[in-house]
Amino acid sequence: MYRLSFLLMLFCSYIVAQNQDSTTIKKILTFQEELNKDFSSEEKSPLTSKDFKTFKALDFFDIDTLYSVSAKFIRTPYETPFIMKTTTNREPIYVKYGEAHFVLQEKEWILNIYQSQGLKTQPEYEDYLFLPFTDLTNGETSYGGGRFIDLKVPEGDVILIDFNMAYNPYCAYSARYSCPIPPEENHLELEIPVGVKKYNKHEANK
Repeated sequence: MYRLSFLLMLFCSYIVAQNQDSTTIKKILTFQEELNKDFSSEEKSPLTSKDFKTFKALDFFDIDTLYSVSAKFIRTPYETPFIMKTTTNREPIYVKYGEAHFVLQEKEWILNIYQSQGLKTQPEYEDYLFLPFTDLTNGETSYGGGRFIDLKVPEGDVILIDFNMAYNPYCAYSARYSCPIPPEENHLELEIPVGVKKYNKHEANK
């Protein structure tokens, strides 16, 4: 009887995990679809007019839900605002809003999460958080300048970080943009082989 109950519990846990994975994958696919839609729009696309004419779709790594992690969120309310370095002379003001503590590939990691002091004054961005990071794929299979993830202020002490939704700054597509440079403390000494790959216009235009 105990063995039957144990097997039933394992089966139920498996079903729950499968359903969670399915929901996560749907969200990632929606993210990819919306990103490609923006890049295909002349009004929203960061592509140059020449590249835009032959653009078909962004290149994504294969989806892997192991890189969708629930992190412990630690609020850091007394941080001093600072100027985040950019690829130009632009000097946007950010503040460290909190820390994300999580385990990935059997190691513990911490990433700082930031809030734009300029954007937070706009109602549509008042709960927007910014996670820039670098990893060992940069310059190889992903953009050399690192990637970004958009987040929202969590209601509790857990925040979902889905690296499958990591995207390139607009500087990866055109030099006319000014983009934040991920702070050194947000470097991950491991490969994050999910999200948007580096933009290779020759491959993308095939």
